[in-house]
Amino acid sequence: MYIILMAGGTGTRFWPMSRRCKPKQMLQITGSKSMIEMTYDRISSLTSPDKILVITNSDLKVSIEKLLSKIPAENIIAEPVGKNTAPCIGLAGAIIQARGDVDDIMVVLPADHLVDDVKKFRKTLQIGVSYARENDCLITIGIKPTYAETGYGYIQKSTKLQKKDGISIFKVKTFAEKPNLETAQRFLQSGDFLWNSGIFIWKVGQIMAEIDEHLPELGQDLAIIKNAVNKTKFNKTVRDVYSRTKSISIDYGVMEVAKRVCVIQSDFPWNDLGSWEAVYNISKKDKNGNVVDGENSILLDSKNNYFYSKKKIIAAIDIENLIVVEVADAILICKQDQSQNVKKVVEILEREELEKYL
Repeated sequence: MYIILMAGGTGTRFWPMSRRCKPKQMLQITGSKSMIEMTYDRISSLTSPDKILVITNSDLKVSIEKLLSKIPAENIIAEPVGKNTAPCIGLAGAIIQARGDVDDIMVVLPADHLVDDVKKFRKTLQIGVSYARENDCLITIGIKPTYAETGYGYIQKSTKLQKKDGISIFKVKTFAEKPNLETAQRFLQSGDFLWNSGIFIWKVGQIMAEIDEHLPELGQDLAIIKNAVNKTKFNKTVRDVYSRTKSISIDYGVMEVAKRVCVIQSDFPWNDLGSWEAVYNISKKDKNGNVVDGENSILLDSKNNYFYSKKKIIAAIDIENLIVVEVADAILICKQDQSQNVKKVVEILEREELEKYL
């Protein structure tokens, strides 16, 4: 089977630590390895390196080649511009089809998620791969929610199709966008909704056929790319195609309208680490609920804060529920529940053309 790591991104959600040349998957957020290295470690035993493709951008291609040196360099492909997940997945599919592996299974996953129970994660993928080989369906992985999260999309399950080794597969009834808190609480109480992990499993030929049916313009563009694979004009062809390709997610463009969509319900510990608040939530805290990622700190009457500073002493007096991140050229200070809005800071930096901070 092929495994596709989606590793684009522009470094907005973890500013000021993340930048265009160092988005979330390149950061060492939870340990001594970057997120993309941790992702590779989780999946590397499931297939051979020549069947792992990384779809990234030109800013990151060389860095990823160094980090993931076991993957052939030609399998690390740079998109000329990010156009969301449907073109990204389609590009990988076109390359695989050009290699003649149209009946292979394709597992697609983001390169920047946190998974704690690797054994259960692999088991879930293996069950999904086995089911996809035997059935013509598009499979996504849903995580059984443990609280009313408003930062994730949701999947509503319906009829149970299979249960194996404690892991169940259901038909998908509907997809739901990120809800408000009241709606998320209803989802949780119903027991019918799962967090959308953004992990997919399907036959290569099937997903490409679904793109042809539901996104015909993209399908035509991918056919052009397929014909250019392994030719000198490949990079130029991809640039030309991407200059006109519309940006659209695979969820919206295909999964929400396709007829044969299934979801695997799993409960392995999972987090897409979408904000500094999410990092605080998973981090080890002191007796006052503070997290300090740095060497020195003096915390007086302060609680439930996240501090990051590797080279400066941190002194905090009577503050609560803040995120403070200090790097060489910038400092972020925000309320924890506003950390999703860090991307607005990046938008202002872009508008003001303050490139050195991007």
